[in-house]
Parts: sequence; structure tokens; C-alpha cells
Amino acid sequence: MKNLRSCYLYTFLILYFITAPCFLAAQSTADEIENLLNTKAVTYAQAVRFVLEAANITAVSGYEEAYHYASERSLLPKNISMNQTMRLDGLSLLLMKSFNLKGGLFYSMFKNPHYAYRELVYRDVIQGRADPGMNVTGERFLFYVNRILTQEGF
Repeated sequence: MKNLRSCYLYTFLILYFITAPCFLAAQSTADEIENLLNTKAVTYAQAVRFVLEAANITAVSGYEEAYHYASERSLLPKNISMNQTMRLDGLSLLLMKSFNLKGGLFYSMFKNPHYAYRELVYRDVIQGRADPGMNVTGERFLFYVNRILTQEGF
């Protein structure tokens, strides 16, 4: 587990320096990344704010504003709250929609968290042992965002 964590950390650091221009718009980005790295379970509000800026959709001043922006545009699963712990399938939907990623047949038809998760597994963004219902740690969250940024050339 220690080697896996170190691998995630080194991968993140390398990818961060490659994709740093995507994150420069965020205020106190280093503090936010440090906070996310130390988070055991990311909330939807934390994730939305970071993803919206990473995808160059909008720069928002706070978590609540980001959450409402994403909620109004159906970037999030239904029936979730701002401070709820983010599940991996919910993150998958947020990433697929925020980065405007095209998916397979079932994702294209339904655009729900289940098929978004399956699409990111297929694309090798989500690696290793993962369950769509598991909570997302800050470290994994940053890893997934960086995988998409790298694959899509942002």
C-alpha cells in the first residue's frame, strides 16, 4: 500500500508540473492541492470546484458557487448534497461531463454515473481495484484528474 501511495504521489507530481498551466487560475492552488492530498474523503463541493477550473469551464470563488453551477448543468448525479462524500461513480460522471468526453454506446445513451465509471475504467483512467460505490480520497481524486488531463492533452 505504501508503494502504491508513493507511486500515486510521484505520478501526481510529474503530471502536475506538466499540466501546471491548467491549474494556475486557481487561487492558492498549492494549498488546495495539499489539502486534497491529505483528505481521506473528498466532498462533492471540493471536487466540483477543482474539476471546473482544471477543465477550464469556469473560475469560481467558492465551493457553494461551484456546486450550484455544476448542479444546474447536470454535471453531477441526482440526489446528492454539497457536503456528501464523493463516490467514484459520481466523480466519473463529473469528469466525463466536465471534460466533454465521448463515451461508448451505453454512456452515450444514458449518461449516468454507472456507465461513466465503466467508461473511465475502459479508458484506463481508473486503475487497479476499484468499486463504483467507494469513497474517493484526495490522492486518488488528483490522480484521476491528472490522468484525464494527460490523456486528453489539456
